Amino acid sequence: MDDERALPLPDGDAAAHAARPDDGPGPAPETARAEYRRSAKALENLLLGGERTLKRRDVAQGVGLSLFSARKLWRALGMPNFTDDDLAFTTEDLEHLKIMPKLVREGVLTEDAAISVTRAIGQMTDRMVVWQVEALVEDMVATQGITDAEARVRLVEELPHLIEPLEEMLVYSWRRQLSAGVQRLAVRAQEGLEASEEGRTGGEDDAPLPLARSVGFADLVSYTSLSRRMNEKTLAQLVQTFESLCAEVISVGGGRLVKTVGDEVLYIAETPTAGAEIALALSREIAADERLPQGRVAMVWGRVLSRLGDIYGPTVNLAARLTAIAEPGQVLVDELTAGVLGGDPRFVLAPLDAQNVRGFGEVRPVALRRGEGTGIVLD
Repeated sequence: MDDERALPLPDGDAAAHAARPDDGPGPAPETARAEYRRSAKALENLLLGGERTLKRRDVAQGVGLSLFSARKLWRALGMPNFTDDDLAFTTEDLEHLKIMPKLVREGVLTEDAAISVTRAIGQMTDRMVVWQVEALVEDMVATQGITDAEARVRLVEELPHLIEPLEEMLVYSWRRQLSAGVQRLAVRAQEGLEASEEGRTGGEDDAPLPLARSVGFADLVSYTSLSRRMNEKTLAQLVQTFESLCAEVISVGGGRLVKTVGDEVLYIAETPTAGAEIALALSREIAADERLPQGRVAMVWGRVLSRLGDIYGPTVNLAARLTAIAEPGQVLVDELTAGVLGGDPRFVLAPLDAQNVRGFGEVRPVALRRGEGTGIVLD
């Protein structure tokens, strides 16, 4: 989270145009640029709680850390390197940066845990901020009839009115997500492991891993070739449509969207049936959306390791491999997952010919189709 990056300064014409709401005479380019710099500086002071008046040694001393330990904390937050002469911090920085060292001194967290938790905050808020800024810019371009460059200038004027509601929503969401996460990752973890024993011998590659989950992937067919032929706006719409649709299906199905990478989404669910329902709904909704190319989906019920906001292990790798060999519009599971779902009238399972899957040898995929019921219904 590099909050020290300078706000981009647009060219004089863009700044001048954005500084006046109509097409009449406006300030000269240099005047507009000066106004923009003042607005940007005022926004920075508002966000950081004042002027940057402290150097890194001032902050390290105030926090009670060596410069080496303080730099570890700043890097975990995503801050860049500062020299001894840089006025990089505010007095509010000093107060907030005392939080993690205090928890370590009181024995609440080890230093490694404090750095890991801090890194999670830095990385997640960095991605969140980029997402929010781009969404606001895109909305301004669409609704105000201005260019992208002009929207980025105007955003500096609009953001002070949004800071408080966005901050309030962030804290609310974090509390809700923490509550749900504790239930998934602590309270119900043992239940999931016990449920995952069905059909297993205990000698599987994922047996030592601590969490039982349905792991699913969905991707778009021919995305790479399509993206080469699209302009920036069309490609952005495609990616946003795909991600929004998948996020909605996964959320309604009771799963969690782990991450998106271009044309691919990775999700998890707590039970094999929930994972299967999400997989079928993803395939159905992608096929029904005329804006999207065909999709492929695969889901595997197994055990995973959860770290750094991501998941790891053979179960994840197998789900990814099955997605790669699925036909357009097809949903695949592995034999073990099919065995767990077998007998449930909501699912139809059709074994396919064995295939050699990289890293797993010969694997017999099973096609998953809708049986009884409607599955996940989106309002």
